[in-house]
Amino acid sequence: MRSLLLKWIEPKKQVREEQKLFSNRDIQKLIVPLFFEQLLVMLVGVADTFIVSYAGDAAVSGVSLVNMFNTIFIYLFTALASGGAVVVSQYIGRGEKHLADISGSQLLMCSTLLSAVFMAVSLIWNRPLLRLLFGSVEADVMEACVTYLRISAYSFPALAVYNAGAALCRSMSRTKVTLYVSVVSNVINLVGNCIGIFVFHAGVAGVAYPSLLARLFSAVAVTVYCFRKSGAVAYRVREIFHWDGEMLRRILKVAVPNGVENGLFQLIKVALSSITALFGTAQIAANGIAQSFWSLAALAGVAIGPAFVTVVGRCMGAGDTDAAAYYLSKLTRITLAVSVCWNALILAVTPLIMQLYPLSNEVTQLVVVLVLIHNIANAVLFPFSGAMPNGLRAAGDVRYAMCVSVLSTVLCRLVLSVVLGVWLQMGVIGVALAMCCDWAVRAVFSLRRCHSGRWKRFRVI
Repeated sequence: MRSLLLKWIEPKKQVREEQKLFSNRDIQKLIVPLFFEQLLVMLVGVADTFIVSYAGDAAVSGVSLVNMFNTIFIYLFTALASGGAVVVSQYIGRGEKHLADISGSQLLMCSTLLSAVFMAVSLIWNRPLLRLLFGSVEADVMEACVTYLRISAYSFPALAVYNAGAALCRSMSRTKVTLYVSVVSNVINLVGNCIGIFVFHAGVAGVAYPSLLARLFSAVAVTVYCFRKSGAVAYRVREIFHWDGEMLRRILKVAVPNGVENGLFQLIKVALSSITALFGTAQIAANGIAQSFWSLAALAGVAIGPAFVTVVGRCMGAGDTDAAAYYLSKLTRITLAVSVCWNALILAVTPLIMQLYPLSNEVTQLVVVLVLIHNIANAVLFPFSGAMPNGLRAAGDVRYAMCVSVLSTVLCRLVLSVVLGVWLQMGVIGVALAMCCDWAVRAVFSLRRCHSGRWKRFRVI
């Protein structure tokens, strides 16, 4: 079985052995920690939500609403870190450690400055911002929002600094570092939440401060590691306090389109939530529960995505476009294999887990149908529509990936959700089918771009 799988993941078009910068074992060491890191974050997030529920309805509402607001900043920090990862990976591939160090240091500086601005805005104008976004909520929920935002705003710099350091670790193929840091960080958060809620009965503050401490730990731990001179890339104090406009331009050339893409996607999610709210209590409940299964099922494609940046980025930095194409194909095949197995597993356990929910048969059956639709499409389409475009971005083909994503999200996911869900009265099933159509369109365009070879012509450094 193992030999058949290893044979299947090998692309038909091979390259010479000396062109293979990453062995199968190297890829495994890169991917496995990424998968378990994301799985850990997801499981701890579920536990966090459960613990916060003991703080009362107002606290749960306040935390969930502010987290929607904070997600915007998180996506921006992630997009900036991704831009840095592409640049750093290409310099490592070219063997220019000095420039890799400078690009990593500039990423840290830019991330810190940007997050400091967001922190100041959130601290100074937190109440006006929350009234603008959630002005209709009850007074106790608004106070919970204000408290949680004020405390969580202090963690923005730590979050941005961690993302920058994590990007460097992944560029160096040191994904075990971020896994270990994530384990400790999430334990701090989980234990802190228990103490804050059950011991001190601190309400919203009882869950906000542990998150702050956990993010501070992550930022410090990863930053200390990235100052090690023995690594393929390291921070340099002098370069952190030096403004290098040309290097920042290279980072932002990748980061800005990625940020626009992620930001628009987040706005579309909010619009889709409004559409879902039209379908009645049973469908809203089924959709909410199904989304938790969807997030878990999508883990395979999402977790392997950063590996494309590291591997393809290094090949492009070395100027070996044939090796980049080889690994782009190989990583896509690996993602497809893992995604099919993982989605099948989640689909198999869904009916068993649903027996634990005290729900009506109507809701339970609808959840199973939604998970079935999602997992089949996610297994065969997301490796091409979600994971593969990371390889295009790593090569510098960021505008194409952004345009396809933006147009497909608006025209397929949003417009089709209205047509199928509202006009044809298919409800949340229509919204799920629209999501699958979105993935199908992206997959077609991504495959066409890869086969055309035009993505090889771009240069980041």
